[in-house]
Amino acid sequence: MKAGMEHVQTEKQATEKKQYWNFREHAELIAAITSGLLILIAWVFKDNMNHTVWIALNLSAFAIGGYAKAKEGITETISNKELNVELLMFLAAIGSAAIGYWTEGALLIFIFSLSGALETYTMNKSNKEISSLMELQPEQALRISNGKEEIIPVSELEIGDLILVRASERVPADGVIARGLSNIDESVIRGETSIDESAITGESVPVPKSIDSEVYAGTVVLDGTLTIKITKPANETLFQKIIQMVQSAQEEKSPSQLFIERFESTYVKTVLAIVILMMFVPYFAFGWSFTHSIYRAMILLVVASPCALVASIMPATLSAISNSARRGILFKGGVHLENLGHVKAVALDKTGTLTNGKPRVTDFHVKAGLDKNEVAAIAGAIEKESTHPLAEAITAYGSDYSRNVQFEIEDMRTESGNGVRATVNGDLWKIGKPKYVGSEESAAFNDGIAEKLQSQGKTVVIAKRNDEIVALFALQDTVRTDTVQAIKTLKKQGIKTYMLTGDNEMTARAIAEETGVDGYIAECLPDDKVNYLKDLRKKYGHIAMIGDGINDAPALATANVGIAMGEGTDIALETADVVLMKNELSKIPDAMSLSTRMNRIVKQNMFFSVAVIALLIASNFFQAIDLPLGVIGHEGSTILVILNGLRLLK
Repeated sequence: MKAGMEHVQTEKQATEKKQYWNFREHAELIAAITSGLLILIAWVFKDNMNHTVWIALNLSAFAIGGYAKAKEGITETISNKELNVELLMFLAAIGSAAIGYWTEGALLIFIFSLSGALETYTMNKSNKEISSLMELQPEQALRISNGKEEIIPVSELEIGDLILVRASERVPADGVIARGLSNIDESVIRGETSIDESAITGESVPVPKSIDSEVYAGTVVLDGTLTIKITKPANETLFQKIIQMVQSAQEEKSPSQLFIERFESTYVKTVLAIVILMMFVPYFAFGWSFTHSIYRAMILLVVASPCALVASIMPATLSAISNSARRGILFKGGVHLENLGHVKAVALDKTGTLTNGKPRVTDFHVKAGLDKNEVAAIAGAIEKESTHPLAEAITAYGSDYSRNVQFEIEDMRTESGNGVRATVNGDLWKIGKPKYVGSEESAAFNDGIAEKLQSQGKTVVIAKRNDEIVALFALQDTVRTDTVQAIKTLKKQGIKTYMLTGDNEMTARAIAEETGVDGYIAECLPDDKVNYLKDLRKKYGHIAMIGDGINDAPALATANVGIAMGEGTDIALETADVVLMKNELSKIPDAMSLSTRMNRIVKQNMFFSVAVIALLIASNFFQAIDLPLGVIGHEGSTILVILNGLRLLK
């Protein structure tokens, strides 16, 4: 009962926290709208209200709408000792009010705060993926210690701890299935269950699991109750790595954004200097009234502020990063998203990138007159005792044939580096390399089929019973289902593709022909991959590297953009600039298209904002616009570039 009440209290606190943060999320927008309503009331009822009340309404609009931006501008100016756009807008609004243009100053504050609220909305949208991921990972776990159950925070879990996870509950931390509870579900007696891993892989089909299978934080147990042994600390789970990668993406800035930020301070100082000159030079040189000179200086202060230019990049970048994260492509920074659009060639690792990373039986030949089912079942059962990847593939293949076959395996032994041997129903079986069972006999089996299969880049395993060869297995690491289409799409986009692999020449050539890459290099050591990438950079300028293994890490760091498969090693994930969470190569062309689209929108925004600023400044010098039009033109252009950037969310 106590545990249940704790659960209810936790849910209630989470709900209250969510509601609180929802209010905070929209506070800036609420303030901007309130400011706009006050301005509207003051404007509509100006002739029917006391002048003091009218000023009070405008002052309220100033305070409510401008508080957030004024605080931001003053705080950043003090901390960075650099002038910024927010301070410039704050001064322009005060200047407008000082010369009697209360409504214009308030309108400036309103539109500026509205554009700021839109930018905040964009940042909140980019944080949405992080929030949803964090909500998927439970905050508490039911730990089993000395036969007792206790609810503890997930952060207190240690490697080796045993936790209990019931059906429909989310796994709180990464681990392996230790055992099930037989009194809950019959399937769990065998240690079998299924888990919804869609939060990790995006695949809706449940994944079957058994004892010793890996499970990940945030996934859902669908059947029975499981005991899970923790294998990673709470701060090192796959979920935490995803969250950290998305968060770091918001901290890194693209070259364009860095240029704008360096340019901003100098530009603001220049504008302020010109504004001061304009307040006095026309008064003395052209005979303008002092009030008119100050008025034109205030208009210049408004229209020359680079708000639209500053807002040209970050909203678009954050929108594109959010879009990519939703599709399972995690960028570690805006710079990498920008660079991806400039890539002219892509280098790809073979194993685990172009291929699935696990060998499987592609061909099975049995000696004439023998029972195919029996031979496959016996070979699979013998190999079951071995942990070699080829043995696992043969075991998986043989399991499909073992239903109606009865036999007894005895004296199973592993011959290191060669294969395995065992006695089955009194017969001696050997399974392994051709030279282990007999090179000449293997070469002659079924009219020399072994040589043909090896020429296709496949690995041959021979099964021998007593003194005769009874079967041949051909195994190969198969190409991913989406690899060929991904390569074709990259080629259509004008991107060259090259495969880099440590595998032998024969296998490399076979995979290269099947996938359709433009070129390949076989038998590559890690430093060979790095050297080849340097050559590609000289030839194409901007290149990307896609890999998943420890040996790919140096190459990932060398490329302009390093891309890691989501199932790759930790070092590959940490070194890469981009992570494909769903291991789908078909996402790469999509990401490149999004990058190109983002770069195009950023250029559109920058050109448009500079053109508007130039037009408004010129119009002010020729006295062709007044303050309200200057406010609308300037802040309207800021809102337009932000909205243009938000298109990348779709």
